Amino acid sequence: MGQTKAFQPKERLPSFSIVLETENLANADINKLSESLNSLVNQDLSPTQANEVLLIDSGDVPPQKLEQLRQKYPWIKVYQAPSGTGYYQAKMLGANLVTGEIVVYCDSDCIYETNWLRNLLIPFTQSDEIQIVAGETTTQARGIYGTAMALTYIFPQYSQQKTLQPTSQYFLNNVAFRREFLLQYPIPTELVLYRGNCVIHAHTLRSLGYTIWRQPQARATHAPPSGLSHFFWRFLLIGHDYYWQNRLLAKFQQKYRDPTAGLQSKLQILSKRLSKMFTNQPIHIIYLPLAIPIVITSVVLVFIGYVITLFQPHYLLKVYNQILGEFEAA
Repeated sequence: MGQTKAFQPKERLPSFSIVLETENLANADINKLSESLNSLVNQDLSPTQANEVLLIDSGDVPPQKLEQLRQKYPWIKVYQAPSGTGYYQAKMLGANLVTGEIVVYCDSDCIYETNWLRNLLIPFTQSDEIQIVAGETTTQARGIYGTAMALTYIFPQYSQQKTLQPTSQYFLNNVAFRREFLLQYPIPTELVLYRGNCVIHAHTLRSLGYTIWRQPQARATHAPPSGLSHFFWRFLLIGHDYYWQNRLLAKFQQKYRDPTAGLQSKLQILSKRLSKMFTNQPIHIIYLPLAIPIVITSVVLVFIGYVITLFQPHYLLKVYNQILGEFEAA
């Protein structure tokens, strides 16, 4: 794929819709939603040009806060989904409700650079064969805790590349699909994963011969786990998801996936991430020694989550969903 061509004022972007949800705020900082919407306001391509900006609310935002958001951001449309609607269910519900040719997904706890939306849409003008464009998301990294999360949390460092590249994955907080394509090949919503359905979806699309394109100039930052409870459960569930992703992908490949080989791959990824962290933000060098205890704790939690799921495959997710139910009922 050639270099991404510069946007020209007369170039006609496809019609688009933006979908985000509140489910991600079930145990996170609710103020992140306002920060996310503010970053949409500040886009150099206004969200008012979207066919719709649809917020799928599954009961995770108090009604008073939701009304304040409606008044402050009159261009958002709120759809009340049933309580307990899951993350991927909300995302696919959005795809069915919106009308734009392109469905742009963002998350309620991400902040987007000012040219993010435009850069995510431009590749669709280059070829009708481009069906999915993934931006780059990294973890917000401030201070000692931020350094630890930049190293061990889900999202990699920015690649610092400038042109479209084929990639093996996408994050649902920063990706755009041609809507008809997504409805034809929907994200699975009933898997036993907490997060990671998009890993299985990406593998399926690639096995069918489709290319996932990464747009490194569509950049976002994702909030790290907020508070001890969120930190504890999030890393346990990363271990849970790692176990189940291995099993589900083994079904695709019809062979056993050696988890030891996967752990070796994780260590290689960790080494590359550390190198990019120091290149992108040298201040991490200062914070890293103090961040090591947090890094070790998060890695141990992932391992514990994996081992628990190995022996009781559904236990962690069941308990976590029960805890969220208690929070919602409170």
